[in-house]
Amino acid sequence: QVQLVESGGDLVQAGASLTLSCAASGNTICISRMGWYRQVPGKERELVAFVHSSGTTHYANSRKGRFTVSRDNAKNTLYLQMNSLEPEDTAVYYCHAFYACSDSEYDYWGQGTQVTVSS
Repeated sequence: QVQLVESGGDLVQAGASLTLSCAASGNTICISRMGWYRQVPGKERELVAFVHSSGTTHYANSRKGRFTVSRDNAKNTLYLQMNSLEPEDTAVYYCHAFYACSDSEYDYWGQGTQVTVSS
């Protein structure tokens, strides 16, 4: 079992920066990949970025350059640094962890944190 708790969502103006955090607890040793997704009402949840336990990162094309994902393995915490925020970045941001241990694989999700960017 893994628990994920996001924090850092806020209401900001366009052009501002914001850092989201996701604290993982439980059987974190089996987490191979952690990432951020976002969702707006009426649309599917979409990938923002993820990072492997090795440190390799992957970004959705539209977020390259403005967003930086990082992971502090000692603190079991995932971060998303977002710069030059745009109103189109307004969404609920969800933390995701891919759990792979023995023969078990599972996707864990946090409850989400709201980011609202005003123009």
